[in-house]
Amino acid sequence: MAIKTANFIDPFDSAQERGVAGVFGMWVFIAVVAMIFVACILGYVVVRFDQPPGREWMPEGTPGLPSALLLSSAVLLISSWTMQLAVRAARLGQQMQLVYAMGATLGLALLFLAVQALAWNELWTRHATIESGLYAWTFYVLTGVHALHVIGGLPPMVYVFRRSREGQYTPTDYNGVVLCAMYWHALDVIWMVLYATLWICSALT
Repeated sequence: MAIKTANFIDPFDSAQERGVAGVFGMWVFIAVVAMIFVACILGYVVVRFDQPPGREWMPEGTPGLPSALLLSSAVLLISSWTMQLAVRAARLGQQMQLVYAMGATLGLALLFLAVQALAWNELWTRHATIESGLYAWTFYVLTGVHALHVIGGLPPMVYVFRRSREGQYTPTDYNGVVLCAMYWHALDVIWMVLYATLWICSALT
């Protein structure tokens, strides 16, 4: 039976049912996001290996991948770990640990974006601008699309962090933490595939 209040009608009988529906919806959303990145990566690979005669993929003097990408990758991996710690803390009802883990994840997400900005600046100052060739153009586009998805994940993360500070999550109802973690882990996996693709294609010059 649906739960009714003065303000709205909840179509689910319990937090557990609501959580199951939320997880299913998030899987659908992640699948859509993954398809976008698969299309982008495939397009990148096709452009990389289908250059017309006389057109260089990386003109002479073009720098390789910024070294800062290694740091940003490490930061993103650590943020996935802290996010999983948040899920564990919520499941066990460890309130302070949940707050600390969510705060750490949020801070690492901002640090990831900052390091990415350093990577873009490293290429830009070495004259690898978006107009300098397909290599630089595709680098900025692919990493930029991923950064936009990271930025899009910040408001939900801030919301979950705020609710965790208010003690809104319990061991039987922590759906927001789970959904946030699912999205964040997906972005982590996507980035690792994206970074590996960029590295391989830039190395095969």
